[in-house]
Amino acid sequence: MRQSADVSVDVDSHPAYMRILDALAPDEARILRFLSQEGPQPSVDVRSGLPFASELVESGCTMIAEEAGCRHADRVHAYLNNLHRLGLVWFSREPLRNSRHYQVLDAQSQVTDALEQGGRTARTVRRSIVLTSFGEDFCATCLPLD
Repeated sequence: MRQSADVSVDVDSHPAYMRILDALAPDEARILRFLSQEGPQPSVDVRSGLPFASELVESGCTMIAEEAGCRHADRVHAYLNNLHRLGLVWFSREPLRNSRHYQVLDAQSQVTDALEQGGRTARTVRRSIVLTSFGEDFCATCLPLD
């Protein structure tokens, strides 16, 4: 509180960045670096039933862990939830503009198995995972992007 009242204090980065660095797993840093370099990434939910009475079969199917080079790809949902909790990523309901990004994802076993489990009314709902503006600044300030 004293620093906020002192106009002579010049802080180059957000004061939370040090605590965030302590709260990141190495794979989470890989995901952040990947999002910073490659931009928003595709994610799909698999739903079954009618559009207004559908049931969620599988949520958050993504290849972000594999693309980012995560060592523990099976923990991707925990990683993404932590990054969201820290305010670094956002799970957007909007799909990516280029539908080509979803073609490889739609062919993954996680998605095809969920579609099979959902039956003949199963379908994918396209979403995306993006860095927040806070996340972009964090990556630019704290991560080696070279």
